[in-house]
Amino acid sequence: MNRLHHPDPALQFAPGEQPDKVLFQKATNEIVHGRYDVGRLTLQTLINTYPDSEYLSKAKLAIANSYYSEGGVSGLTQAEAEYKDFITFFPTAPEAPEAQFRVGMAHFRMMAKADRDQTEAKIADAEFKEFLLKYPDSPMITRVKRRLRQTQEVLAQGEYLTANYYFTHGAYVAARSRFKSIVDTYPDFSAGDNALFYMGQSLEHLKRGREAVPYYSHVITDYPLSPLAPQAKERLIAMKEPVPRPTRAMLARARADASHHIDRDWLTRMQGMVSGSPDTSATLYGPVHLGPNSGFGIETAKTPTAAPSGNSTIVASPVNEKSLAAGKPAEAAANPSNDSEKAKESTSDKSQPAAATPTEPAKKKGHFHVLKKVVKPF
Repeated sequence: MNRLHHPDPALQFAPGEQPDKVLFQKATNEIVHGRYDVGRLTLQTLINTYPDSEYLSKAKLAIANSYYSEGGVSGLTQAEAEYKDFITFFPTAPEAPEAQFRVGMAHFRMMAKADRDQTEAKIADAEFKEFLLKYPDSPMITRVKRRLRQTQEVLAQGEYLTANYYFTHGAYVAARSRFKSIVDTYPDFSAGDNALFYMGQSLEHLKRGREAVPYYSHVITDYPLSPLAPQAKERLIAMKEPVPRPTRAMLARARADASHHIDRDWLTRMQGMVSGSPDTSATLYGPVHLGPNSGFGIETAKTPTAAPSGNSTIVASPVNEKSLAAGKPAEAAANPSNDSEKAKESTSDKSQPAAATPTEPAKKKGHFHVLKKVVKPF
C-alpha cells in the first residue's frame, strides 16, 4: 500500500526537463549496459504516456535494437517482429532501410549449415531482396549485397548436396532438376562449375546428350580455370561439338576469384565442422541475383516478395519440390512432374549427404537383397 503513494522514479522529472527526452535517454543508458528488460519497459512507458512525442519512432526502433543486441533465437525472432512494426508505422523514416536490413540479418544470424534446415536462409534471402527492391539508392546497398551473396552461397550448397546425392544414387531425373535449379537461381555459386558439369552428365545418362552441350560449354567459358574444364572439353569433342574459348573478361574474373580463395588449415576446418554456423568463406564476388533466370546472363527481379508481418511465413523463392524436409535434404521429394521416376528415386531417400563440401559423385554399390529374403525374423 505504501508504494501507491510513491510514483515511479522514472516518471519523476526536474522542472524544465523534457519528460519524453529524459525517458528515452534513461532507456538508452539501460540498454547500453545490458539491462534490456528495464530499458524496454522505460521505452514502452514513453510510447504509452507520450504518443505524440518526437521520440516515438526512435523508441520503437530502440526496442527492436535491444532485442537484436540481446540475440538468441527468442531475441532475434522478437527483433524481427519489432522491426516489421517499425516499418509499418514509419515507412518513410530515415531508419526504415536499417530496419529492413536488420530483419534480414536476424534470419541470417539464425541460419544453419547447408546440410541442415534452410528455412532461415530462405527467409533471409527474401528479406535482403526486399531491401534491394525497396531501397535501391540506400548507402547500405553494398552491405546488403554482400550478405545476400553469402546467404545464396549457403542455399546453393544445400541444393548441391541434394543434387550430388541423387546423382550418386543414379536418380538422374531428380539430379537434373536440382542441378538446373542451382544453375538458374545461383549462377555465382562457388561450385557452379560442378553444377554445370554434372548437369551435363545427368543429361547424358538420360540419353539427352545434345541438351548437355551448353552446360559443358559454360564450364569452359565461365570457369576457365576449373579442373573440370578439360573434362568438359573432352565431352564436347566426343560429341563432335565446337569447343568455345573464354573471353578475357571471364579469365580476369576467374583469376580474381582464385586470388580471393582462402586455403584453410586443418584446425580451421575442424572448428568449422564443430560450429553450428554455415560456412560462407567460399562466397564469390560479383553481382547479386534476385530470381531464377532462363539463361546465364544478368537477372532482374520480376515478382517482388511480399514482406510478412510478425511471425507470418514468407515464400522466399521458387523450388522444384512441394516440400523440403527440415534438416534432411536427401529426403526431399523428387521432381513432382516426374511421377514415373518416384519408384526409382524412393530407394535413394533413406539417408542424407554427409559433407557440405561439393565433391565428385561416386557410383552406388548394390544392396544385399538376397540376404533380406533368406534371413527371417524369429
